[in-house]
Amino acid sequence: MNLARREFLKKTVAAGSVAIIAPTIIPSRVFGANDRINAAVLGINGRGKSHIKSLMVQDNVQVTTLCDPDMNLLKERKKSFKETYNKDVALEQDLRRVIDNKDIDVISIATCNHWHALASIWACQAGKDVYVEKPGSHNIWEGRKMVEAAQKYDRIVQHGVQLRSSPAVQEAIQLMREGYIGKVYMARGLVFRWRGDIGDQGFSPVPDGLDYDLWTGPAQKRPFSKNLVHYNWHWHWDYGNGDVGNQGIHETDLCMWGLDVGLPSQITSMGGKFLWDDCKEVPEVLTSVYKYPDEGKIIQFEVRPWCTNTEEGATVGNIFYGDKGILVVDGYDKYSTYLGKNREPGKSGSDGGKSADGMDRGAGGTDGHFANFIEAVRKHDKSILNGPVESAHLSSGLAHLGNIAYKLERVLNFNPASETFVNDPEADKMLTRNYRKGFEVPDKV
Repeated sequence: MNLARREFLKKTVAAGSVAIIAPTIIPSRVFGANDRINAAVLGINGRGKSHIKSLMVQDNVQVTTLCDPDMNLLKERKKSFKETYNKDVALEQDLRRVIDNKDIDVISIATCNHWHALASIWACQAGKDVYVEKPGSHNIWEGRKMVEAAQKYDRIVQHGVQLRSSPAVQEAIQLMREGYIGKVYMARGLVFRWRGDIGDQGFSPVPDGLDYDLWTGPAQKRPFSKNLVHYNWHWHWDYGNGDVGNQGIHETDLCMWGLDVGLPSQITSMGGKFLWDDCKEVPEVLTSVYKYPDEGKIIQFEVRPWCTNTEEGATVGNIFYGDKGILVVDGYDKYSTYLGKNREPGKSGSDGGKSADGMDRGAGGTDGHFANFIEAVRKHDKSILNGPVESAHLSSGLAHLGNIAYKLERVLNFNPASETFVNDPEADKMLTRNYRKGFEVPDKV
């Protein structure tokens, strides 16, 4: 049992609460088709609502527990859960209690980014299988620890990049592997999302019903601001990773998958805040370049927040460049190709929905990605996962490297084997963070 969880449980015992104080690692087993899988969802705003829905449509899977530091939100979700499914669901503010509940088989994580890795590690240590929302980590070091935990405890860990389950995107990747657009040397990731002015509401008292200490968790604790809870934490470095680490993880993941590369050797980024005088800390506009000298490949990534043109019809997606043509992935579930100097339309494919509303729908949406996860859980077979934990670490890591280059305002040289920068102690410090006492990501998982 993790030390932080152990100390927490000791305190609850001392206070007279019932708690498990022995290690709670559950022996690995294969679920049969008739075995119900009990799931808990951590973080129930935003993507958490999709997690609830996508788990509840799976065969013989039951969401038994909802967890969030905000009791007000929990009560709302309990009511809507009852109305939708005609079932009751348990509520819990403290994820440590959920993770140590022996009756829960699967932990689904849709918390703020700064909680993803630690919650995943604790869940693996407790013998749970994990579905974790993107990005898998808040920094590179803890992403590697998450991989180590999944391996050590032999757990199924799926990363929430649902486009990997899209039949159309899988077909596009296969075409590139077969040389349909020739030698693929460059990938471009696009995140053009409408992001407005969030203002600056300053500091205020913590609202009743919110456990702000638990919400903060591994991050450094700041005075409470309404600009953090429940969504705009994305734009503050202590909790989020900007849009390259938000929406952009889908695209960084696809860039790496399509080019068949890992972490790069050289990184540079440039951008800034050009639109709003608000309290966002992250850049509104960001352009990052990732170079792979040994592979002869390059990734370009761009974030734009406001009025913009499309690129090959896409505002969120990817473009792959080969010496025979280009391949465009628009959104989550469709692609097109253009061949030769005259850009003759080539093969295309779609899962059948609109890219703007296809996140939850069908095989290539969240429902299908969860179906892949549950199948892997039942068979206890990591090999069939579409978004394994290793890809979570790498695709999130690419975003983290771009953000570090932006902060330092210079070209960075990186060693992918050691996952450290080359003779750059200043940059190395940004590979991890200072964790709050009781919420440390363990060095030895």
